[in-house]
Order: sequence, then structure tokens, then C-alpha cells
Amino acid sequence: MEGEPAEGEELIDDYVHCLMSLDTNARPGQSDGLILGAPVVDGAVGGGTEPDAMRDFASAGDPKEPAVGMTFESDEAAKAFYNEYARRLGFPFRVGRSRRSKGTEEVVIMKRFVCSREGMYKKKQTSPDEATRKRERMSMREGCNAMMEVVRESDHWIVAKLERAHNHDLGTCTTNVGYLRARGLLGGSDKVAMVGPDEMAFLRQNVLGEGGDAQGLLDYLKKAQANDPAFSHAIQVDKNGCVVNVFWADARAKAAYRHFGDAVTFDTSYKKNKYMMPFVTFSGVNHHLQLVIFGCALLMEETEFSFVWLFETWLAAMGGKAPCSLVTDQNRAMKTAVGKVFPNSCHRLCKWNILSRTKQKLTHVYTEHPTLRDELETCVLESETLATFETTWMSIIDKYELRKNSWLQAIYNIRQKWVPLYLMDTFFAEISPTWKLETMNDFYKKYFNTKTTLEVFLNQFNLSMASQYEDEAKADMDTYLNKATTKTASLIEKQAASTYTKAVFGKFQEEFTESLGFVIQKTEDGCISRYSITKDEDAPETFYVMYNALNKMANCSCKYFEFSGILCRHILGVYIIVDPRTLPPCYFLKRWTRTARDDDVLFQENNNYHDGDPSESITSRYNFLSVDAIRCAEKGAGSEAVYKAAKDILLKAYQEIAAYERNPSRGSQRDDININEDITVDDAMNDQSIPDSGRKVTNLLGQFLDSSWSPV
Repeated sequence: MEGEPAEGEELIDDYVHCLMSLDTNARPGQSDGLILGAPVVDGAVGGGTEPDAMRDFASAGDPKEPAVGMTFESDEAAKAFYNEYARRLGFPFRVGRSRRSKGTEEVVIMKRFVCSREGMYKKKQTSPDEATRKRERMSMREGCNAMMEVVRESDHWIVAKLERAHNHDLGTCTTNVGYLRARGLLGGSDKVAMVGPDEMAFLRQNVLGEGGDAQGLLDYLKKAQANDPAFSHAIQVDKNGCVVNVFWADARAKAAYRHFGDAVTFDTSYKKNKYMMPFVTFSGVNHHLQLVIFGCALLMEETEFSFVWLFETWLAAMGGKAPCSLVTDQNRAMKTAVGKVFPNSCHRLCKWNILSRTKQKLTHVYTEHPTLRDELETCVLESETLATFETTWMSIIDKYELRKNSWLQAIYNIRQKWVPLYLMDTFFAEISPTWKLETMNDFYKKYFNTKTTLEVFLNQFNLSMASQYEDEAKADMDTYLNKATTKTASLIEKQAASTYTKAVFGKFQEEFTESLGFVIQKTEDGCISRYSITKDEDAPETFYVMYNALNKMANCSCKYFEFSGILCRHILGVYIIVDPRTLPPCYFLKRWTRTARDDDVLFQENNNYHDGDPSESITSRYNFLSVDAIRCAEKGAGSEAVYKAAKDILLKAYQEIAAYERNPSRGSQRDDININEDITVDDAMNDQSIPDSGRKVTNLLGQFLDSSWSPV
């Protein structure tokens, strides 16, 4: 059977070509990668140590020109090759045709990559009413015959048909716009605000879909800025004035990062979606185990320069504080950019992306061996020690005779970069190996199709974010109003129940319950004792806990606490034996607790968080105060009662500031305002019993932000 996918079909760089830059003959970086349609900037990478199994096995010399008979390990590898070829020459392309095998397992056996000007446009007949509602769309199609067709042969793909000649000019600025349009990034009738080499002026640029234009995006950013003083955005353009990338983050994103930005995921899962919306997010997990967004971008160029710009822009918006860990998909440009911008952050490849790619790479093997997929995923996700993982992996490989499979060999060779067991000494905020947050790809599947405009996209995304904030508020309320149920009389469990949110306590309770079933033996005594922990006497896996009796601190060989921020069942089992009654407070990470969003000191964290001197400029003072105002808004939105109290407190604080502005010399002689009584500014100024006016506003706001305070 044959199918003709949408022009914006996914553009995934094959892992065989890009994972961890294993190609020892990587191409040198180009000096100018901002011009759309210019050669891909891959960054010079050398010293690869892994075998050539990771490379596409194209013909000798790895030519940059396609030729009949060239071979690739996969259709995605062929697509990535043709994509680079198209970018170098300056023409857009799409998947024009594909064919699947007959039978129950419909496997793709042919793909044809065609110039986006292939074919001729046929205008659809529309009714007069439809004609008035829809504007005329320009077509790129001019009957161009350029194409490359690949077919599956056994375990590889071969170029069976090829046509290089085009019937139109290549490499012009208009073609660069066409490249975006072919990817679903520009509407057919949308124009670009720039002047190309032929001095032809284009008016405006659209970023996504049919309808709308770049002005719509600019209007969205301007409106967001007006409604949110702490809103940040930036636009990157190339030397011709073409919009390349757009970034933005609102106040709530920044606030979320302050509390939960220790572990970040850079989500580029849009590449898995056939609509190819180039929308990326920086995200994490909050204290209710819910997804939180730290910033968004429209990423139209995947060059090292663009990634560096985006990472640096986002980091600056977040106050310059880099995350402890960063999870991403992988390509050469992104890897290099991460190393430059986040040199001290632990960079890990997304295990879910690699497992997904493994499913695609082993389609035939999975069909032949239905249990293989579950066995491999269980090995990766549920192995508790490195020895168990490596032994299990090799036994699976031998069981199914897959030692010569280049893909499995390749991902095993880089296992330290994506298998969590090798990175357990770094915090990733992952409390379960099988736990998976919603990705932007899931978001696309719910709400979008090929006709979704930029305006609809942004509005729907804002609604989705509003829904997430509402879910967090509900979880906060549930945590405070409904007491978590304990399963034992242990003071440790009760301590955890009163400290953690309900969602996190549920995970802690699982560990605590499991700790009751271990065999624990003390193998070394003294100030620092050593314990061996096994599930039963004949268990193949043994864990070791070191316990310091002086400070009542412990650490385990499994390193689950370092990885997740929650104590493991092995340490909890030892604590039950040594009976310290309660756990040291340091084992309760604030990011997992009920007070995760509470600030200990209103202004201290703000001053420490930002670089620069508030006395330097109005802008710096404005930014510092905006952060404090946002905290007040976060607290005040919790309930109607708190909202009313917040309005009253902020109004009086504003009146105090205004009074001080009018007469700063008398400000030090004013007294504190009682927030529970009506009082005028004049009354406050006439009462000189307490001389510290600076403390007055701080007391008001501090009392409001104190989690123990509630309106009378």
C-alpha cells in the first residue's frame, strides 16, 4: 500500500548518524549557519572512541552527493542525508511517496524524497461562502522532478532512483523561506520581512501554519509583556533579517524554575510529530510530580549557533543559575552547545527517545521475537545494579543472536550517557524508573493538525498551561486539607506524611513499606557502621549502607537518594534498626515538600539569585521588585479568602511606598500598620511610635508570605 504523508512530516536525524558524535570523521563547522538553506553547522568533533557501527554505511568516502546504489542503515538515515543535501543546495523537500509491505505487519519498504516544488497545484473548488472565509494560498509546486527514492533490501536501504535536476533556481532567499514553508513553518501566502540578494522586499514572516503572520507573534509577545512585567522574550535573526528562533518565558515559568529548576528536560519531541511544529520547551517536575514549564521557543534552525543562543538566552532569563542535570535528545549541534553553555550540568540522553528509536530500528526483530522488546526495556528500566544490567543485556543479546546488530551495539557502547544506573550519583528528580511525564508530542496529538495556525497554537498552549496551574493549586489544596494515610505507627512515616506532599509521600511510603522485607546484617561496627541488605538470603543483589552514629547520617550503594531526592528502602531499613525516631531534616529536600514554593526570606533569595547591583539602574531594581511581587501573586491566588487578604495587604503596602516617595525624610518615623484595621496613610504618618518604615512594608509582605499566616 502507498501513502503520501503531509509536507511537514517529521525530520529526525537518525541516531546512527548522530548519537554522541561517534563519527570520527565529523565535518568541520561552517562559519555562518544562520542563513536558512545554508550548510548544516555540525561543529568540529574529533576523537570519537566508539566503533563505526554507529555510522550510516554509505558508499566509500561518505560522499555529499546522492548516487544510485548508495546504501543506508535506515530510511531515516537516508532522509537525514537528503535533508543535508537539500540544505546545502538550498531547496526544500518532502516525503512524496511511501510504500508498505502487504500482510499483517505493514512495514515501510520504500520512500521517495521529492523537491517541494514537485507536482502541480490543483485548485480546489470551493463555495462562495468558503471563498470569503479563506484567503487564497500560494503554491510552491512547479512540476519539479528532482527526487531520491530508497527501497529496503534485507537489513539496509538502497538508492534505487535518482533525479538531481531542478526546473527552478536554487539557493535564493525565497528558497530559504520555502524551506520553512515546506516544513509547515510558513503558510503559502505568508511573506518575510527581509531583503534578499535580489533586493526583493518581502513584507512579513509567519512562523506556523496557514494564516497569521510574524506580526501575530510579535503582538502575542507584546501583549504578554504588557500583562506580565517579568515576561522575557528574545528573537534571533540571521544576517538577512530572517527570523530564525524565538524564545519566551513568563513570570510563572521563572518562579517554577526557582523552586524546581535543579533537574531540567529540554523537550524537542516535536520532531516525532508529523506536523513538524518546531516548538520546544524547558520543563521539569514540581512537588506534586506534575509537569512544569520553564520556558518555550520556536526553534527553526538546529545549528550549534542556534542552540547556544537559545540555551544562553534561557539561562539569562532564569537568573544565570544552571540546572544540576539536563536531559535532551541528541544531535551533534545540541551536544556541543550543551557542553559550552552548561559545562557543570550533567547531560543525559533521554532514555525514552532511545527506547523508541530501538523499537523502530528493530521492527523485524521485534516481529520475529515478540518478547524481546519487554525484555530489553525491563533490563534498562528495572535493573537495580550495574552488574545486573550488563549481565542481563548480554544474555538477551546472546539469546536472540543479536551480537552483530549495529544499533544495539552502538547504544550499549554509550550506555553511560543514557542508562540511569550509570548516573545515579546525580540528581535528576526521577523517583521511579518507569515514571514518564507528558511530553509536547502528547500535547500535539491532543490538540493540533496541519491547519493549526500560530495564533490557535499559542492560545491552546496558554489554556493548557492554565490547566496545569489549576491542577497544581488543586493538589496544594488537597495536600493541606486531606491528611495522608500512614500504614504503620512509625514516627518516621508520620514525619514524612506531615512533610511531603501527598504525591511524593506516596512514593516514600512505597520505599518505607518495602524496607520492612529486607534481610539486614551489620558487617562492620564502630562510629561508622556498615550494613549489607538483601531481599532474601540467596538474593543475587546486595546493597551496602554506611551509617554514622554521631550525626545519624547514612548513604547507600544504590544512590537512589542522590538520584531522586527520596531515601531508598535500604537506608530506611537500617534506620528502623538503629531507631533514631525521626529522620535528619536534610533528607527532606524542600523541592518535594509542602512548602516547596515558600521562600524562607522574602528579599534574601532575590538578592542572591540575580547578578548585579540594584543601585546600578532602574531596570535592575524593577526586575528585583517584580520577583517579589510575583511571589505575592502566587500566594494570593490560592483561595478567595487569601486573595482578598492579599489585595488589602498589597494596597496598604503600595500606599506606604507612595507616602515614602512623597516624603522620604519622614518615612523613618512612621509606625507599622495593623493589617486587620482600616487606617489612612495620614494616620500612619502622624503616629511616630515606631521609627522603622522600611521594616513596615517588609513586615506586611513577610507576614503575608509566611505559610503559617491565615486571614482572620
